[in-house]
Amino acid sequence: MLNKYARAFFTRVLTPFAALLLRLGVSPDAVTLIGTAGVMAGALVFFPMGEFFWGTIVITIFVFSDLVDGNMARQAGISSRWGAFLDSTLDRVADGAIFGGFALWYAGNGDDNALCAVAIFCLASGQVVSYTKARGESIGLPVAVNGLVERAERLVISLVAAGLAGLHKFGVPGIQVLLPIALWIVAVGSLVTLVQRVVTVRRESAEADAAEAAAAGPGSGTDR
Repeated sequence: MLNKYARAFFTRVLTPFAALLLRLGVSPDAVTLIGTAGVMAGALVFFPMGEFFWGTIVITIFVFSDLVDGNMARQAGISSRWGAFLDSTLDRVADGAIFGGFALWYAGNGDDNALCAVAIFCLASGQVVSYTKARGESIGLPVAVNGLVERAERLVISLVAAGLAGLHKFGVPGIQVLLPIALWIVAVGSLVTLVQRVVTVRRESAEADAAEAAAAGPGSGTDR
Protein backbone atom coordinates (compact mmCIF):
# COMPACT_ATOMS: atom_id res chain seq x y z
CA MET A 1 0.00 0.00 0.00
CA LEU A 2 2.69 2.47 1.03
CA ASN A 3 5.08 1.14 -1.62
CA LYS A 4 3.04 2.66 -4.45
CA TYR A 5 3.05 6.23 -3.13
CA ALA A 6 6.19 6.41 -0.99
CA ARG A 7 8.46 5.00 -3.68
CA ALA A 8 7.24 7.50 -6.27
CA PHE A 9 7.80 10.44 -3.91
CA PHE A 10 11.24 9.42 -2.64
CA THR A 11 12.41 8.41 -6.10
CA ARG A 12 11.87 12.01 -7.25
CA VAL A 13 13.59 13.38 -4.16
CA LEU A 14 16.62 11.06 -4.38
CA THR A 15 17.20 11.29 -8.14
CA PRO A 16 19.81 14.11 -7.88
CA PHE A 17 21.70 12.17 -5.19
CA ALA A 18 21.65 9.03 -7.34
CA ALA A 19 23.02 11.03 -10.27
CA LEU A 20 25.82 12.39 -8.07
CA LEU A 21 26.87 8.90 -7.00
CA LEU A 22 27.02 7.81 -10.64
CA ARG A 23 29.26 10.77 -11.49
CA LEU A 24 31.54 9.73 -8.61
CA GLY A 25 31.84 6.24 -10.10
CA VAL A 26 29.81 4.42 -7.44
CA SER A 27 27.95 1.35 -8.73
CA PRO A 28 24.35 0.47 -7.84
CA ASP A 29 25.50 -2.89 -6.43
CA ALA A 30 27.91 -1.11 -4.08
CA VAL A 31 25.06 1.09 -2.79
CA THR A 32 22.92 -2.02 -2.23
CA LEU A 33 25.66 -3.75 -0.23
CA ILE A 34 26.57 -0.67 1.82
CA GLY A 35 22.93 0.07 2.56
CA THR A 36 22.29 -3.46 3.80
CA ALA A 37 25.43 -3.41 5.95
CA GLY A 38 24.34 -0.10 7.49
CA VAL A 39 20.83 -1.37 8.29
CA MET A 40 22.27 -4.53 9.85
CA ALA A 41 24.72 -2.51 11.95
CA GLY A 42 22.00 -0.16 13.18
CA ALA A 43 19.68 -3.04 14.06
CA LEU A 44 22.09 -5.58 15.52
CA VAL A 45 24.36 -3.14 17.37
CA PHE A 46 21.93 -0.54 18.76
CA PHE A 47 18.65 -2.42 19.22
CA PRO A 48 19.99 -5.22 21.46
CA MET A 49 21.37 -2.50 23.77
CA GLY A 50 17.98 -0.77 23.94
CA GLU A 51 19.24 2.23 21.94
CA PHE A 52 16.14 2.36 19.78
CA PHE A 53 16.32 6.05 18.88
CA TRP A 54 19.86 6.02 17.54
CA GLY A 55 19.41 2.62 15.98
CA THR A 56 16.38 3.91 14.07
CA ILE A 57 18.30 6.97 12.90
CA VAL A 58 21.10 4.81 11.51
CA ILE A 59 18.69 2.38 9.86
CA THR A 60 16.61 5.18 8.32
CA ILE A 61 19.69 6.72 6.74
CA PHE A 62 20.76 3.47 5.12
CA VAL A 63 17.33 2.08 4.25
CA PHE A 64 16.98 4.69 1.50
CA SER A 65 19.69 2.83 -0.41
CA ASP A 66 16.86 0.52 -1.49
CA LEU A 67 15.52 3.39 -3.59
CA VAL A 68 18.85 4.92 -4.60
CA ASP A 69 20.37 1.80 -6.17
CA GLY A 70 17.42 1.18 -8.48
CA ASN A 71 17.32 4.87 -9.41
CA MET A 72 21.02 4.73 -10.29
CA ALA A 73 20.56 1.63 -12.42
CA ARG A 74 17.74 3.24 -14.39
CA GLN A 75 19.65 6.47 -14.95
CA ALA A 76 22.72 4.57 -16.12
CA GLY A 77 20.65 2.20 -18.26
CA ILE A 78 22.15 -0.84 -16.56
CA SER A 79 19.07 -2.39 -14.93
CA SER A 80 19.55 -6.15 -14.84
CA ARG A 81 18.08 -9.35 -13.48
CA TRP A 82 21.15 -9.68 -11.25
CA GLY A 83 20.59 -6.24 -9.72
CA ALA A 84 16.93 -7.01 -9.05
CA PHE A 85 17.86 -10.35 -7.49
CA LEU A 86 20.58 -8.85 -5.29
CA ASP A 87 18.33 -6.03 -4.14
CA SER A 88 15.42 -8.33 -3.27
CA THR A 89 17.66 -10.84 -1.50
CA LEU A 90 19.41 -8.25 0.65
CA ASP A 91 16.07 -6.63 1.51
CA ARG A 92 15.18 -9.91 3.24
CA VAL A 93 18.51 -9.86 5.09
CA ALA A 94 17.95 -6.28 6.27
CA ASP A 95 14.40 -7.00 7.43
CA GLY A 96 15.59 -10.05 9.33
CA ALA A 97 18.25 -7.97 11.08
CA ILE A 98 15.71 -5.36 12.21
CA PHE A 99 13.29 -7.81 13.81
CA GLY A 100 16.20 -9.94 14.99
CA GLY A 101 17.50 -6.87 16.84
CA PHE A 102 14.15 -6.45 18.57
CA ALA A 103 14.13 -10.15 19.49
CA LEU A 104 17.64 -9.92 20.95
CA TRP A 105 16.59 -6.98 23.14
CA TYR A 106 13.55 -8.75 24.54
CA ALA A 107 15.50 -11.98 25.00
CA GLY A 108 18.14 -10.06 26.95
CA ASN A 109 17.81 -6.82 28.91
CA GLY A 110 14.26 -6.30 27.68
CA ASP A 111 13.36 -9.45 29.62
CA ASP A 112 10.09 -10.29 27.87
CA ASN A 113 9.88 -13.71 26.27
CA ALA A 114 6.41 -13.07 24.85
CA LEU A 115 7.57 -9.98 22.94
CA CYS A 116 10.70 -11.85 21.87
CA ALA A 117 8.42 -14.47 20.33
CA VAL A 118 6.31 -11.77 18.65
CA ALA A 119 9.44 -10.19 17.15
CA ILE A 120 10.57 -13.58 15.84
CA PHE A 121 7.11 -14.13 14.35
CA CYS A 122 7.35 -10.73 12.63
CA LEU A 123 10.72 -11.77 11.23
CA ALA A 124 9.51 -15.14 9.96
CA SER A 125 6.12 -14.00 8.66
CA GLY A 126 7.70 -11.11 6.77
CA GLN A 127 9.99 -13.53 4.95
CA VAL A 128 7.10 -15.89 4.14
CA VAL A 129 4.85 -13.07 2.91
CA SER A 130 7.53 -12.12 0.40
CA TYR A 131 8.08 -15.76 -0.53
CA THR A 132 4.42 -16.44 -1.28
CA LYS A 133 4.32 -13.70 -3.91
CA ALA A 134 7.64 -14.72 -5.46
CA ARG A 135 6.70 -18.41 -5.51
CA GLY A 136 3.26 -17.72 -6.94
CA GLU A 137 4.73 -15.60 -9.71
CA SER A 138 7.36 -18.26 -10.44
CA ILE A 139 4.61 -20.77 -11.32
CA GLY A 140 2.95 -18.31 -13.64
CA LEU A 141 0.31 -16.74 -11.41
CA PRO A 142 -0.21 -12.96 -11.13
CA VAL A 143 -0.77 -13.00 -7.32
CA ALA A 144 -3.02 -9.99 -7.82
CA VAL A 145 -3.24 -8.85 -4.21
CA ASN A 146 -1.06 -6.48 -2.23
CA GLY A 147 -2.21 -7.37 1.25
CA LEU A 148 -2.76 -5.40 4.42
CA VAL A 149 0.85 -5.13 5.62
CA GLU A 150 3.66 -5.30 3.07
CA ARG A 151 7.34 -4.52 3.53
CA ALA A 152 6.92 -0.74 3.55
CA GLU A 153 4.22 -0.92 6.21
CA ARG A 154 6.25 -3.33 8.34
CA LEU A 155 9.27 -1.02 8.27
CA VAL A 156 7.39 2.23 8.82
CA ILE A 157 5.29 0.92 11.71
CA SER A 158 8.15 -0.79 13.51
CA LEU A 159 10.83 1.87 12.96
CA VAL A 160 8.61 4.85 13.80
CA ALA A 161 7.53 3.10 17.01
CA ALA A 162 11.12 2.11 17.84
CA GLY A 163 12.40 5.64 17.29
CA LEU A 164 9.68 7.15 19.46
CA ALA A 165 10.14 4.46 22.12
CA GLY A 166 13.80 5.39 22.27
CA LEU A 167 12.86 8.91 23.40
CA HIS A 168 12.23 7.58 26.91
CA LYS A 169 16.01 7.83 27.41
CA PHE A 170 15.66 11.55 26.78
CA GLY A 171 13.10 11.89 29.57
CA VAL A 172 9.84 11.23 27.70
CA PRO A 173 7.87 8.99 30.08
CA GLY A 174 5.76 5.97 29.13
CA ILE A 175 6.49 6.19 25.42
CA GLN A 176 8.38 2.88 25.25
CA VAL A 177 5.01 1.07 25.19
CA LEU A 178 4.73 2.04 21.51
CA LEU A 179 7.20 -0.61 20.39
CA PRO A 180 5.31 -3.62 21.81
CA ILE A 181 2.09 -2.24 20.32
CA ALA A 182 3.78 -1.84 16.93
CA LEU A 183 5.19 -5.37 17.01
CA TRP A 184 1.74 -6.81 17.70
CA ILE A 185 0.26 -4.74 14.87
CA VAL A 186 2.95 -5.93 12.45
CA ALA A 187 2.53 -9.54 13.59
CA VAL A 188 -1.25 -9.54 13.14
CA GLY A 189 -1.04 -7.56 9.88
CA SER A 190 1.57 -9.92 8.47
CA LEU A 191 -0.60 -12.91 9.33
CA VAL A 192 -3.59 -11.34 7.59
CA THR A 193 -1.45 -10.53 4.54
CA LEU A 194 -0.12 -14.07 4.43
CA VAL A 195 -3.66 -15.47 4.49
CA GLN A 196 -4.71 -13.01 1.78
CA ARG A 197 -1.90 -14.12 -0.51
CA VAL A 198 -2.40 -17.83 0.11
CA VAL A 199 -6.12 -17.52 -0.63
CA THR A 200 -5.35 -15.52 -3.77
CA VAL A 201 -2.83 -18.07 -5.03
CA ARG A 202 -5.30 -20.88 -4.31
CA ARG A 203 -8.01 -19.12 -6.32
CA GLU A 204 -5.71 -18.15 -9.18
CA SER A 205 -4.23 -21.65 -9.42
CA ALA A 206 -7.72 -23.20 -9.55
CA GLU A 207 -8.74 -20.77 -12.29
CA ALA A 208 -5.56 -21.45 -14.28
CA ASP A 209 -5.98 -25.23 -13.96
CA ALA A 210 -9.62 -24.97 -15.06
CA ALA A 211 -8.66 -22.82 -18.05
CA GLU A 212 -5.96 -25.28 -19.10
CA ALA A 213 -8.36 -28.21 -18.76
CA ALA A 214 -10.99 -26.43 -20.83
CA ALA A 215 -8.44 -25.56 -23.53
CA ALA A 216 -7.19 -29.14 -23.67
CA GLY A 217 -10.70 -30.49 -24.23
CA PRO A 218 -12.54 -33.46 -22.76
CA GLY A 219 -10.73 -36.72 -22.14
CA SER A 220 -7.28 -35.15 -22.14
CA GLY A 221 -6.84 -34.88 -18.38
CA THR A 222 -4.35 -36.94 -16.42
CA ASP A 223 -4.71 -38.66 -13.09
CA ARG A 224 -3.38 -36.51 -10.28
